[in-house]
Amino acid sequence: MAVIGVGIDLIEIDRIAQALDRRPRFAERCFTTDEAAYCHSRAFPAQHFAARFAAKEAVGKALGIGMTRWREVEVVRHRGAPQIVLSGRYAARAAELGVARVSVSLTHSRGMAAAVAVLEAD
Repeated sequence: MAVIGVGIDLIEIDRIAQALDRRPRFAERCFTTDEAAYCHSRAFPAQHFAARFAAKEAVGKALGIGMTRWREVEVVRHRGAPQIVLSGRYAARAAELGVARVSVSLTHSRGMAAAVAVLEAD
């Protein structure tokens, strides 16, 4: 296993909460239906939206292409650690780099959310 790329992002939860309040289409534009449903099912949705926003930014940085198509990087949560599902431009870039796995770690405190993404090849 070889590490191909690493990305990290940190964001204020209040910033995401304000975006959700001020721009109703923000969640629709940046998150998949499943991501939004997961976040809204939690006691403090803004924390979970912020962590997913940070994860998307971290993945874009690790891939070296930044984030412009938010819904093409999806944070999927079943049991255990969250997983990343790529589509479109982001899946194509990962294939180009030889990415076999995208590992991600999310965290949040009262005021901040952070994510680290690691791209791995076999």
